[in-house]
Amino acid sequence: METYQSGDALGALGDATRRAIIACLAERPRAVGELADELPVSRPAVSQHLKVLKEAGLVTERAAGTRRIYRLNPAGVAALRDQLETFWNRALAGYEDVVEQPEEETP
Repeated sequence: METYQSGDALGALGDATRRAIIACLAERPRAVGELADELPVSRPAVSQHLKVLKEAGLVTERAAGTRRIYRLNPAGVAALRDQLETFWNRALAGYEDVVEQPEEETP
């Protein structure tokens, strides 16, 4: 498995299974077994993906008896949204600069 630096939410979401886990957790908190039942991967694989998402700050966990319940971390998701918004705004500003440049005439 690839390694990610702690807090690297964009890097963590580079994997389709982790994006699917995020989509499931956006619906409601779930245990590893519930996630594994909905995804085409094993429980150990789901646990490894959740570890990466937790290290990236996108999910949190809490104990519920012998199970661990995972949910989206609102602060981590908000930080990711802010980062994406910054990229989006820079891209729009760059596009605006290009559009507003006068066209060069060819001889």
